[in-house]
Amino acid sequence: MAGTWSPGSVSTRQQKIADLARRRPTAVLTTLAHHIDVAWLWEAFRRTRKDGAAGVDGQTAAAYEVNLRANLEQLLNQAKSGLYRAPPVRRVHIPKDGKGELRPLGIPTFEDKVLQRAVVMVLEQVYEQDFLGFSYGFRPGRSQHQALEAVRNQIMDLGCTTVLELDIRKFFDSVERKHMRETLRKRVGDGVLLRLIGKWLRAGVQHEGHLSYPEAGTPQGGVISPILANIFLHEVLDTWFVQMVQPVLEGRSFLVRFADDAVLGFTSERDARRVLNTLPKRLAKYGLTLHSDKTRLIEFRTPNRRGGPGRKSADKPGSFDFLGFTHYWGKSRRGRWVVKQKTAKQRLERALQRMSAWCRHARHWKVREQHRALQRKLAGHYAYYGITGNTRALSRYREAVKRIWRKWLARRSQKRRGGWDWFDRLQARYPLPRPRIVHSYVT
Repeated sequence: MAGTWSPGSVSTRQQKIADLARRRPTAVLTTLAHHIDVAWLWEAFRRTRKDGAAGVDGQTAAAYEVNLRANLEQLLNQAKSGLYRAPPVRRVHIPKDGKGELRPLGIPTFEDKVLQRAVVMVLEQVYEQDFLGFSYGFRPGRSQHQALEAVRNQIMDLGCTTVLELDIRKFFDSVERKHMRETLRKRVGDGVLLRLIGKWLRAGVQHEGHLSYPEAGTPQGGVISPILANIFLHEVLDTWFVQMVQPVLEGRSFLVRFADDAVLGFTSERDARRVLNTLPKRLAKYGLTLHSDKTRLIEFRTPNRRGGPGRKSADKPGSFDFLGFTHYWGKSRRGRWVVKQKTAKQRLERALQRMSAWCRHARHWKVREQHRALQRKLAGHYAYYGITGNTRALSRYREAVKRIWRKWLARRSQKRRGGWDWFDRLQARYPLPRPRIVHSYVT
């Protein structure tokens, strides 16, 4: 396809969409799909992960690429003519929260992923002009660590805070499609795009040979799902909080959201309770419900400001979890009270359970092969959990991994079931990487 396209041509058209959306912030945009052509699909193909699991048709990225141009031209014709049929997603279940619960995950076909990516490349340019600054989930140039830092900075700025930890029950399975379509049509009026999104919302689910058609929910696991979630929650939560809630509050407040995970903070406990009482009604209007066990108010005041009427100054400061980290008050090296973040207990337990399962599976591999794999796994753990103030939890994780590795290596030989001498010698030759801080900020 050389000579018929360039990434620059696609980015130029994306910029045109963004400029149009910015100039017309309240308009319904009706001419968007004409930007999608073979070059656009090629760029979507380039951005699509090639190592993901295959969908119901079993086709891999490598097989699709053999006749790439012909496949993309056929895909384009089907999408534009309305003949495209969204294949069912293959459902698998992955562990959730380390409690034995399973989270359903849908795996689309590779071609479906490419077309979904192409539509996402259009929708991003429209909605990035609308989304608010405190929304961080699955947006270009934004990350979980930026959301974590925003929570920390907002609480430090407010000083005296009541935190509302928000959890929407089975969000991706509960979204009512009628409300999703209504929300989309406020900004997108292009028939081709709306028709494709409708097909993805109605696509069946295949699990263990059984095909079903859920009446609610978004295609969780699909490329299109994160931006649909952001579009929906921008309407349901973000703009509502800014336009309707904050203007009537007594004190200051903030909201930080990453996809369907959100934290709200208030200087007034009364404000926090009012919002908590109002939220169920707001969500119910869109077919959503709060998880009663996981949605809670936390008194998160700096320890030296606790006390007062009805409170004991010696009360233990509260804590809350967000994006895999427990947030709590602690002393900085300069002796100031600061918000600290450490690996959440459940996340640490889940990571070690996975590590134990892997070491058991790989216990008969050559030691150097196990070592290389463990180096990558620890580096991945540090890449996410390596933030300022979390060194102790990282060290605990590394020491636990060492014990797990030793346990399963010892199963290979009766001679190794004694002390640690043999393992210390092995560690000298195959050391596990030490914890490192990847995401730092001044405390």
